[in-house]
Amino acid sequence: MPQDSPTPPRPPAPPTTAPLTETQAEELIHGICFKTGPPRLIGAELEWLVMDAERPEQPLSAERLRAAHAAARALSLNSRLTVEPGGQLELSSAPAASLSGCVDGLQADLTAVRGALLARGLVLRGLGRDPRRPYRRLLNSPRYDAMEAYFDRTGPAGRVMMCASASVQVCVDAGYEEPGVLGHGRRWRLAHLLGAVLVAAFANSPAREGPYAGWCCARQGVWGDIDSRRALAPPLDVEPRAGWTRQALDTEVMCVRSYEGEAWEMPRGTTFRDWLRMGGDPGQPAHSAPPGRAGLRPPTAEDLEYHLTTLFPPVRPRGHLELRMIDAQPGDDGWLVPVAVVHALFDDPEAAETAYRATKALSDAHGPRPSPRNPLWRSAARHGLADPDLRTAATACFLAAAEALPRLGASRHVQETVGAFTERFVLRGRCPADDASPLQPAAKEARR
Repeated sequence: MPQDSPTPPRPPAPPTTAPLTETQAEELIHGICFKTGPPRLIGAELEWLVMDAERPEQPLSAERLRAAHAAARALSLNSRLTVEPGGQLELSSAPAASLSGCVDGLQADLTAVRGALLARGLVLRGLGRDPRRPYRRLLNSPRYDAMEAYFDRTGPAGRVMMCASASVQVCVDAGYEEPGVLGHGRRWRLAHLLGAVLVAAFANSPAREGPYAGWCCARQGVWGDIDSRRALAPPLDVEPRAGWTRQALDTEVMCVRSYEGEAWEMPRGTTFRDWLRMGGDPGQPAHSAPPGRAGLRPPTAEDLEYHLTTLFPPVRPRGHLELRMIDAQPGDDGWLVPVAVVHALFDDPEAAETAYRATKALSDAHGPRPSPRNPLWRSAARHGLADPDLRTAATACFLAAAEALPRLGASRHVQETVGAFTERFVLRGRCPADDASPLQPAAKEARR
């Protein structure tokens, strides 16, 4: 999510583009979301919970969190530092030309941020879901006010997602335009097929009560429940650009931004395609506005670009592919394992082929329903690698990644960290949730 300041933000600038037609919207999505070419870059976005070092079970006051954020913002960092609605900190790397460049930059920035927080008795904790109650939104802005109101229509999952979730998001290039193991069509499909394996292997949000009691990855349950369509993947049997364009335009508009400093409109039941057609696209049949929406202004390219930021599928195309299904990981270096594994399975042709074969067979056996609501993804979130089919696929993928990392120039530290995770969890059919004691003090976690 884009960063919002705790202080009242200025209204967005008025739109600078003319109203869109439906055809223009489709062309714009094609141009924004899949930029093809040789896969060269990798990036990562690391979300962290901020906790008291000695009393992690205690919620932090808003004042203490804001002071921690200010201390982190005062640092000179290579990564972009942002704050999530519940006070989670996020570090987003610049696109790097190598795994080492990505990892080294993030490690240096994490060391600096951890030092600034520890001086205030605080630590960064890698957990997929915050076990502390109550959930409180720290940031107030028109975006988050509208988002909270929208999600409240369907239950509590939206507030949990906003205020109490944390992830490791790995970004890889879309790939070549041409078909093949590194082509964008294959990589798009692999991202979704591999997703369930990544959910299971890195599950680190165990729940002991509530609607996800007994789940290894309650965070994935939350994401699956926030909206009937907003968090869904498009059908994989459709060309990627066409499938994602249809998904984006046929998803309900979360809010319409005001340019006068007023509350943002909530056009309930209106998809972006509906909104476009209200504007009178001459190439489309006329449609009447839903009740109460007749005065909605025509959408612009800026509105469409904003709408795309309110879609939360497990794989989001943003020119590159953003894999969003991985829980935040425990320990100082736990986060680098998913970054390294994803890089190896996407950018080493041999490992990519192994991963595709292993995950396609797994997916074929569980049916074509879109993630994350199909039986395979639900089993991954509930059981982690205790599911024998997921364990078999994960073993093949992690061993292939381990073989690929030296070919990709990974450091010895990265190779050893991935190897240790594979031995401790994957080969034993376990995941970090099986070890989790989420509220133990940081010093105890470091000795594990």
